[in-house]
Amino acid sequence: MAKEPEKISELDERKVKILTAVIKNYLETGEPVGSRTISKYADLQLSSATIRNEMADLVEMGYIYQPHTSAGRVPTDKGYRFYVDNLMSEKEREIQEREDLIIEKADKLEEVLKQAARLLAANTNYTALISSPETHRNKLKFLQLSKVDADSILAVIVVEGNIIKNKMIQVAEELDDDTILKLNLLLNTHLNGLSLEQINLGLITLLKERAGIHTELIGSVIDAVAEAIRADEDLEIYTSGATNIFKYPELTDSGKAADLFDTFESKEELGKIVSSALKDDGSEKNEMQVYIGKELTSPAMQDCSVVTATYDLGDGMRGTIGIVGPKRMNYEKAMGTMKTLMEQLDEIYKKK
Repeated sequence: MAKEPEKISELDERKVKILTAVIKNYLETGEPVGSRTISKYADLQLSSATIRNEMADLVEMGYIYQPHTSAGRVPTDKGYRFYVDNLMSEKEREIQEREDLIIEKADKLEEVLKQAARLLAANTNYTALISSPETHRNKLKFLQLSKVDADSILAVIVVEGNIIKNKMIQVAEELDDDTILKLNLLLNTHLNGLSLEQINLGLITLLKERAGIHTELIGSVIDAVAEAIRADEDLEIYTSGATNIFKYPELTDSGKAADLFDTFESKEELGKIVSSALKDDGSEKNEMQVYIGKELTSPAMQDCSVVTATYDLGDGMRGTIGIVGPKRMNYEKAMGTMKTLMEQLDEIYKKK
């Protein structure tokens, strides 16, 4: 069982930097580390004499030792423990900050999309729809393994589009913190930035070989990554201005309004429009698509026209903006308003 982490407050900032430099240098070279070597680290800006005094204190405190006279210093088990525990704490903070930012961005995006639909409906006097981004998340960005209890490991998987997936993995025996850290480094070093197709049998075999006795856990993590990349998110479609259809008699005669309301409520037909728009729109300029009357599959929308465009938020996230109105809609105004709003949406989100 791993010991409790050493408290950073036991060492001042200067000692922490020197100890970290000693450990990193020793990990790279395997040779005892002298004060002259440490003085070359740009962020220290300390004289060799000052570094020697600090290193003497670290020896006395038990973090490093001198294997023989006139040799450099080597980390002790206590030094390694300090380095590993605080490295893990730093990584955990990075993960939490990353998750908080993603959640904050998602919340802001939802409100921006709803506001965009309201503005579009108000400015055109038609019904507006806007879909949440459909994420083309075919690459792994980051993953983190964390111990939950003796039998369980939580895999936090971040894929392209900053989509986070959590997967609980059962383990045969309890893993200590050092082992989990090494597995995190192994997995992220080899998997980050790869698509599912690039995570091939050869790479999986290599990871399992380097993981030693933890091959079963590596297999479970790979399965969780594949599941996260393949997973389909529920498509959210926000609508506004549905009552605007009452302004057009051809859409309210013979119960047509009720049918249109049902269509807007079920979102099924709107989902088809969104999917069609994303599929049809292969250009970088996100050209608009116009569907008129019988070009729409829904019987309730045969007297309607729909204008759609695709917004692109970057990082693989694209969605659809649409206007539903009568076939006699003012296409020029509708398309101009949509273009302006689409550009504003891209700009607002990318600034966040």
